[in-house]
Amino acid sequence: MGHTRWLNEEEKRAWSAFTNAHALLYRRIEQRLKRDFGLSGLQYEILARLSGAPNRELRMAELAGALVNSKSGLTYQIGQMEKSGWVRRRSCPSDERAVYAVLDDAGMALLERAAPGHVELVRELLFDALSPEQVRALADGLGEASRRMTGAADEADPVTVDCAASADGGVAPADHPLSGPTSPRP
Repeated sequence: MGHTRWLNEEEKRAWSAFTNAHALLYRRIEQRLKRDFGLSGLQYEILARLSGAPNRELRMAELAGALVNSKSGLTYQIGQMEKSGWVRRRSCPSDERAVYAVLDDAGMALLERAAPGHVELVRELLFDALSPEQVRALADGLGEASRRMTGAADEADPVTVDCAASADGGVAPADHPLSGPTSPRP
């Protein structure tokens, strides 16, 4: 067994600050979304991701990967959201293994109501506390850590069959769920 590289004082301080801020931020987001809209944080992220996808749909396996969630966990959430009329599933005629999650109009309307308060809370609790330099350092550092953790997984992803629905009423892609919901193209 190799030599353990223990965290130094600055690394311990960074790790503690990261884990505490993440837990506090996520808890506050969860509480607000649940109270105001009956949504969990994961359900909000599902709606946001689907709103930015072409035709407001993503293959379930791709959506699970983007959310860093298990396929079974996502299947459960999509089932709950289907019952509420926010999303639906559709199969792919050319690949019977592929199942897509599709954002319905009611889910889009819910996202459009929830997004402004969600973004304001994220801004208030996180970004308003940081300087522009700290925001850049946070994005750079956590972005690099994420790339490092997902690099091997990205190389192993299988090629997926494109079963896009007809191009009627697609949406413009969003850079990220915090950009807000996208609107249907005219």
